[in-house]
Amino acid sequence: MQELYLYLQKNRLEAGCDEAGRGCLAGPVVAAAVILDPKKVILGLNDSKKLNEKQRLVLKDEIINKALSFGIGVVEVSEIDKINILNASILAMHKAISQLKISPDFLLIDGNRFHPYLSIPYETIVKGDAKFQSIAAASILAKTHRDYLMNCLHQKNPSYDWETNKGYPTLKHRKALQNFGVSIHHRKTFRLFAVNSQLNLFN
Repeated sequence: MQELYLYLQKNRLEAGCDEAGRGCLAGPVVAAAVILDPKKVILGLNDSKKLNEKQRLVLKDEIINKALSFGIGVVEVSEIDKINILNASILAMHKAISQLKISPDFLLIDGNRFHPYLSIPYETIVKGDAKFQSIAAASILAKTHRDYLMNCLHQKNPSYDWETNKGYPTLKHRKALQNFGVSIHHRKTFRLFAVNSQLNLFN
């Protein structure tokens, strides 16, 4: 496993930011912001996509207990459809940053797009969740919180298998859309019924 950097610049209070659920057909987009404590080591931090569910949940608790501060932001489907998924993802990050109890000196943003938050300087970092510990920590909090929200939605909408696919466009999810229609939790501006001929989705 590649060792992740603790900071971009030493002796600066940096908050890592990341989002989860950008490519889903249903459910909110969730972001997290995390300021780690350099005195409290968290072993095993990595891009949430490279961890299994059990590892993410263990690390989530450790991040919450050891971080100097963290925040989580949620943008619901109705807002995603109004302002588009990119702007919704950035808005979720802004919401997460606003929840921090300590104001950071600098923001490390996963990806290549961001809108300034107040006057806090920032840097966008492509695949930052695999490079910096604070962004990896944010990716874990965003992913685990979003998974929890999708599990809750699944209880009321079991037909779409959100407990398993978390709203991503799996074959079963696409077929459920065809069979049961579009729910209030689906993103209406997304291509919900796009057909992949290689998968033979609806035959």
